[in-house]
This record gives sequence, C-alpha cells and structure tokens, in this order.
Amino acid sequence: MEEQKTRAAAAGKKGIRDVISTFAVALVVLLALALVGVRLLGFQVYTILSGSMEPTYHVGSIIYVKPVDPLTVREGQAITFMLDANTVATHRVVEILPDETEPGVVRFRTKGDANSTPDGAPVHSRNVIGVPVFTIPYLGYVAAYVQNPPGRYVAIAALAIALILIVLPDSTSADNKAKRRKEARDEESAEI
Repeated sequence: MEEQKTRAAAAGKKGIRDVISTFAVALVVLLALALVGVRLLGFQVYTILSGSMEPTYHVGSIIYVKPVDPLTVREGQAITFMLDANTVATHRVVEILPDETEPGVVRFRTKGDANSTPDGAPVHSRNVIGVPVFTIPYLGYVAAYVQNPPGRYVAIAALAIALILIVLPDSTSADNKAKRRKEARDEESAEI
C-alpha cells in the first residue's frame, strides 16, 4: 500500500514536470519561430521603438514586414523604410510624388499616425523595405532583451534548462524502472 502511494506521488510529480517542460520547450520554439523562423518565409522583423505610429503599432511591438515593389504602394498604406544608414522607420504614406530628376522613380511623403505633421523629407523608393503585414504586441521587449548581453545569457540559460527538463525526466525514469526491476528480482530471489 505504501509503495502504491509512493508511486502515485512520483507519477504526480512526473506529470507536473512533464507539463512544465513541455510548456517551456513550446515557449522557446514559438519565440524562435516568431523572431527568427519567419525570416525563412521572406519577412523582416522589426521592433517598434517610438510612439509615432500609435495606436496602429504600439511601442514594444514587433512588426513583420514583407518586401514590396515600391510602385505598388498606395496612399494610406504604411511602409517600412530606411530613414538613414542606421535607422529604420515605419510611417504611413500620405502622398506619392514623382521624382523630378529620375523618371519612373517615386518618392513618398510619410507621416506617423500619432504625429501632427508629415515627415520632413520624402522617402525615395529605393529606401522602401516593405509593408508591415502583422504585429505582435510586447514581443519587441523580449527581442530587445535577448539581443543584449544580460538577456542573451538568460535566454541561453533558459534554453539549457528546457533541454535539461526534456532529457532529465527520461533518464531518471529509466533509472527508476531499472531500480524497481532490480528490487523485484531481489525480492523474488529472497522468497525462494
């Protein structure tokens, strides 16, 4: 009877541990897909760092941007573009201007949804990266955190713990089964 209670308690702990490890692994896989895996599908991933596009894109959100032919962009559409060599921005097109010096090239006057005035200089069509397709709120905070040393170390540790949680239960379960088989054989030989 005591042995059954012990086995039941061990099974309960194993079940909880299995649920936690499954959840941890699923979380790591989902984050990897959300931050890196979508690049395999041709999306670029950017974090919203300012409130210029509130309430459409909240600060701390991640946006997924699909490449687009700049000539297909229309007024009212949000575009992601290179503001300068180090800065990417996402604003809404409020006007499309033909380039006066380059025939067949357009420039886009843009404005953040939360801004009262349009941006200063029009965006050249070669600076357009694409159009935002969808967004995930708050995931940008996680992405920014894991891209810097303290967060990177935490992410690596979490991945290691998740792997241990996957491997450890199986190895301890196998050890326990072997131990129970040995105890059963010892009991049988003691009875004889």
